[in-house]
Amino acid sequence: MSMTPDPDDQPEFYAGVPTKRLLAWVVDAIIIIVICLIILPFTAFTGIFFFPLMMLFVGFFYRIATLANGSATWGMRLFGMELRTSQDQPFDGGTAVLHTLGYTVSIGMMPLQLCSMVMMGTTARCQGLTDMVLGTVAINRRKEI
Repeated sequence: MSMTPDPDDQPEFYAGVPTKRLLAWVVDAIIIIVICLIILPFTAFTGIFFFPLMMLFVGFFYRIATLANGSATWGMRLFGMELRTSQDQPFDGGTAVLHTLGYTVSIGMMPLQLCSMVMMGTTARCQGLTDMVLGTVAINRRKEI
């Protein structure tokens, strides 16, 4: 049983989440590219030959680090979102690794990513494929009292 906010009783937690996830993804991609460009000179510019692989690794560790420390990437934070477990708890390190692994597998296989994108736009809790498997949700960040 999920303890996350019910989309019927508390729709404000899910309002605009698919669009915010897309915009957060763009911001995160830009951040990852910038980090890789900063790393590039330290590879004596040989990183140009494996830049997509470098982006994959940097992105993987960026997502784990930011999700484990704040339950949101910097892009998600910018748009006022966070990821929560089925128990309505912030992500811990293990959940961050599992979510990032699921995301990485999804982006590596276009049919899975397309399925995930459709699910984010059509499910009541705006969950992607990895979210469904793990029971996690992306919600609008709660307002501090």
